[in-house]
Amino acid sequence: MEANAYRQFRELERTHWWFRGRRTVYFGILRRQLNGERPRRILDLGCGLGGFLDGLSEIGERVYPSDISAESLIFCRERGHDGAVVSNGYKLPYANSSLDLVCLFDTIEHIPDDARVMQEVERILRPGGRVLITVPAYQFLYANNDRVAQHCRRYNRHNLRRVIEQAGIQVERNTHSNIFLFPLILSAVLCVKLIETIFPRKLDPEHTNLSWPLPSFVHGVLHAIFAAELPFSRRFDWPVGHSICAIGRKP
Repeated sequence: MEANAYRQFRELERTHWWFRGRRTVYFGILRRQLNGERPRRILDLGCGLGGFLDGLSEIGERVYPSDISAESLIFCRERGHDGAVVSNGYKLPYANSSLDLVCLFDTIEHIPDDARVMQEVERILRPGGRVLITVPAYQFLYANNDRVAQHCRRYNRHNLRRVIEQAGIQVERNTHSNIFLFPLILSAVLCVKLIETIFPRKLDPEHTNLSWPLPSFVHGVLHAIFAAELPFSRRFDWPVGHSICAIGRKP
């Protein structure tokens, strides 16, 4: 990820509606699926600056941060999360069947060989352990923000299910998220892509979809709209949306 993107994430993850909405919805879906179960050992693989670590600590007993970037793990340690390990998703430094829950929050789209990573996830999960994966949806929405974030691809529910099941993990949930704001996001992204096609420009690492300044009350409204899907997302899988959240279980 570009250094500017890290800087934006660090500054905005606590207040920006997108970060807050993701935490609300994804943790809500995960809690529903766990149904009172408290995982003993949780790995946040590709944890970045650690925006999900506090929430995972409330859900489980011990959370291990891991990322390919040593720089990002410094911020995790500053947040009070020790045990951070620099790791490559192709060869994870964890024993076979040693983890109860592995989370990849917007991670595997950064990795060229997603199937290989999922095989490693299956290896380190205990029997009955779960994996939670979130990804951006729809390849036709691939735009400047994806290039800045160094995304290899975007997903649909079919190919995300396939990469999970090919690793020998059973899919329990496979739902779109960011539902109610999706029509607005879809229109905005397609307009931007049209402009970029007509007026080509070089990759601008100083501009992402998080760069637009918004008043705090707008962040509050957008977060409320994002979070409003949760009562439904706990119960069924949405067929469309800006992102995808899948939960699988190792037999």
